Amino acid sequence: DFGRSSELAFVVEPSDDIAVQEQPLILYCQVEGIQPITITWRKNGVMILDSENAFMLANGSLYVSRFQRVRGDGSSDEGEYDCMAQNHYGLVVSRKAKIQAATMSDFHIHPQNAVVEEGGVARFQCQIHGLPEPVILWHKNSMPVNTDNERYTLLPKGVLQITGLRAEDSGIFHCVATNIANVKFSREARLTVSGSHSTVYKDPMILVGPENLTLTVHQTAVLECIATGNPRPIVSWSRLDGRPIGVEGIQVLGTGNLMISDLTVQHSGIYVCAANKPGTRVRRTAQGSLVVQAPAEFVQHPQSISRPVGTTAIFTCVAQGEPPPQITWLRNGQILETSDHIKLKNNNSTLSIYGINQADEAIYQCLAENSAGSTQASARLTVLWADGLPSPPQGVRAETVSATTIQVSWEKPLQNTKEIIGYVLHIRKAADPVEMEYQEAVSKSTFQQLVTDLEPSTSYSFYIKAYTSRGASKASEVTVVSTLGEVPAMPSLFIKVINSTTVQATWEPSIKLGQHKGFKLYYRKVHLSQYTGPVLLASNVTAYNITHLDASVVYEVKLLAYNQHGDGNSTVRFVSLRETVERTVLNPPCDCMKDEQNNKTSTTGIIIGIHIGVTCIIFCILFLMFGYRGRLLMCKNVQEQLSTPQISRSQRSTTGLVLNGATRRDRDDRDLNRKQLDMNELERLFPASPSQEQQEKGITSAHSPSAPHDETQISTLPLDEFSIIEEQPDCPPKNPHGSSPAAPAPNHSPANEG
Repeated sequence: DFGRSSELAFVVEPSDDIAVQEQPLILYCQVEGIQPITITWRKNGVMILDSENAFMLANGSLYVSRFQRVRGDGSSDEGEYDCMAQNHYGLVVSRKAKIQAATMSDFHIHPQNAVVEEGGVARFQCQIHGLPEPVILWHKNSMPVNTDNERYTLLPKGVLQITGLRAEDSGIFHCVATNIANVKFSREARLTVSGSHSTVYKDPMILVGPENLTLTVHQTAVLECIATGNPRPIVSWSRLDGRPIGVEGIQVLGTGNLMISDLTVQHSGIYVCAANKPGTRVRRTAQGSLVVQAPAEFVQHPQSISRPVGTTAIFTCVAQGEPPPQITWLRNGQILETSDHIKLKNNNSTLSIYGINQADEAIYQCLAENSAGSTQASARLTVLWADGLPSPPQGVRAETVSATTIQVSWEKPLQNTKEIIGYVLHIRKAADPVEMEYQEAVSKSTFQQLVTDLEPSTSYSFYIKAYTSRGASKASEVTVVSTLGEVPAMPSLFIKVINSTTVQATWEPSIKLGQHKGFKLYYRKVHLSQYTGPVLLASNVTAYNITHLDASVVYEVKLLAYNQHGDGNSTVRFVSLRETVERTVLNPPCDCMKDEQNNKTSTTGIIIGIHIGVTCIIFCILFLMFGYRGRLLMCKNVQEQLSTPQISRSQRSTTGLVLNGATRRDRDDRDLNRKQLDMNELERLFPASPSQEQQEKGITSAHSPSAPHDETQISTLPLDEFSIIEEQPDCPPKNPHGSSPAAPAPNHSPANEG
């Protein structure tokens, strides 16, 4: 019963046609399927009743005896016709056939007189509108133009091109337009061929370029391009997108017109005509667009299916065309309206019917239509129903338990309960589509179910089905109930001390807070019982500054979120400003600008100091190097001069001191008491540091017998006894035995000390 022959389907559908005025018209419609089948016709969606002018033939076709574009009552036989077929299983509608009257207007472009020099190009054109498209032929001197002449090119749109003109081409031309509606003649035009062939150079020039065309697949496109110049230019074609034009179905008419036969959608594009001067790169171009439309056709047809009651039926219908077709669904010939259990997806390519029942059994049609044409496909839905299935469960009730829990209870069906193997509870948010529904299975001995993990303040719908091994019962009545409202969750709270009298309370927004109207902020001194507040804050506020606080006490800050169901739990924080005050006293605030300037100055000083230090080190090294070299030379000269035994140290010292007016010993004795008093006073005021002690030790060791012989002796001289004399090199005496002396070297004279 579900074979192809049993399906109600069209064998022949009405097609688009052009009817002749006052002539009969037949629209064909042939259907197969299980009889009896009733066929009816519609024009522009209105039922056609049999009359003298239009009636249905025995085979289901529609016969129009005298087609008229406009009748006496103002009506017209033009329009969109479709055929409807119906049997016991449903109804189908054919594609829409567009019927137009054959017409022909007057010529709106006539050929014009032309005078062209010999060897040139002549072009005549005439245009006329009509249905169907008129066929245009050309006559010269009242005789049909000889199309065997290669120099004569006739284009479908009423263009005549004559290349390489000769004297015998002169004459009178006119065109004749013909279709099933009429035959019409254009005005005449004279062609005069003057002079002889010119040898003067002329740049290539395109007289007429390609027009923009919109055609349908399998038609023929002619892109015109006529060019002149001396020498005669070479005409070539290309696509603007760089794709090759190809060779199949491509032909060149005349000297440069491009004809494409059996058009496909791939031929759409912008075509460029180029006129090139032979042997050079001199060229002129013109371009025109070609749009190829394709009527809608199915890539995937919907398939007839059989489904048990309560299940889901899905039909898929995929169509293609250019432009992309619109898809419409019909149910038994009527526009299908979507609902909670009937959904269209994927640009209407997928039809889903949820929880099907006997009322959904019908023929479903997919109509695909675009500007190039329309098509249709149908499929039947059969709803399976087994005898002896349980009746729907009774007394379904739903009670709210909490903000996230609802308890659903029911009673067993009234009929056929022996074969029940369990129940299925169908749950869905009332605002969600049917496809968002989910189920929970329940044992056959259980008549209540606690539904958890629901959302607060949300309405839910519930219904029950009883299942047997042979199928499910019909759905019970639907009950809708809402969960309780819920107060917001605790917000996260953070306290930041701004200064000695201000703290900032901040918190983070969170989805866990749920729907809340805002926040309430409280604060108090911990030794007091009463809070300051509440400070009401909007739900989008996330920070608040608490000012004019006492720095000597500890504060308690409390924050909570609230909504229409009440206040949520609060978050509490404690804060003390005392440490901030102490830090402020110990570390007074800095003048940041001044510090920054000081830092900049210090940095500059450090850099300059480094440069100066490096320079000094370099000079010191150079000074030591050259000074040491000079001392070695001077010491060599002195040693050569010292051929007599050296004077004793005491004698040299006495002699040297005499040069200053008194001996050192006399001077030391004279000033001993006074210097001793001065040193005691200095030691009392400035105790010696470890470094000073080390220096003193160093001086003492310098006078020890083990010290090097070339030592520097430090003396204290009064200013009035101090004089500057010429410096002599201080060189160590050479040991005649080649070894260092064991005894200290004699004291240097004051001249050497200076």
